[in-house]
Amino acid sequence: MNEPKRAVDTPIPVEVEEGKSYFWCACGLSKNQPFCDGAHKGSGFTPVKYEATASKKVYFCGCKATASQPLCDGSHNKV
Repeated sequence: MNEPKRAVDTPIPVEVEEGKSYFWCACGLSKNQPFCDGAHKGSGFTPVKYEATASKKVYFCGCKATASQPLCDGSHNKV
């Protein structure tokens, strides 16, 4: 698999907690979007770690085309 699977067509809002780590699904195969559930095994993809520096809402990329992994950069509007 060379390209990730587009999981959804919009960013995925998540309330993150300061000091907590999150692992974003880079392959698009996880059933627990936007987070990794191990479905990438054998795909050549690995999850991307996001460390929350503050408790706030962030928008994880759902289309898997963002240049600023793991957060949305608006790429879903172009693909």
